[in-house]
Amino acid sequence: MNELPSRRAALQLLGLAAATITGVPRAFADALPMVTVRKDPNCSCCTGWAEHVRAAGFPVTVIPVTDLKAIKARLGVPEDLAGCHTAEVGGYVVEGHVPADAIKRLLDEKPAAIGLAVPGMPAGSPGMGGSPEVFEVTLFRAESRQVFGRYQGADRRT
Repeated sequence: MNELPSRRAALQLLGLAAATITGVPRAFADALPMVTVRKDPNCSCCTGWAEHVRAAGFPVTVIPVTDLKAIKARLGVPEDLAGCHTAEVGGYVVEGHVPADAIKRLLDEKPAAIGLAVPGMPAGSPGMGGSPEVFEVTLFRAESRQVFGRYQGADRRT
């Protein structure tokens, strides 16, 4: 008896066919989650960071807001980890100029945490101009923090 494939199998087959026809690698057939960025409407480095994340394959929505402090407080961002913009992706908060590579790693590993932060505006970090300095990405929880990675620009350092 001829059985029809399950809906999931049919969708996977269609995704594979679409990826093959369009030349998109299979890894990109499974889309990355939306990154929703809240930023001051006059901040250009935040726009640069959003473009960095978009170039890494994330869909991005930018929402200009005038009261970022209230958003940071609602999302549980400690004041000393505050950056110039706040994003949400996959149930996590991403604060400041966090490299897209760190966000992908966060989403792959799924640690129990509020999110990632790069406080301040390190020179050369994604979205910032200048000669790239080494900076830390912090994984933060309500009660603790740890270094999630060291970066220079968008590149992870060992």
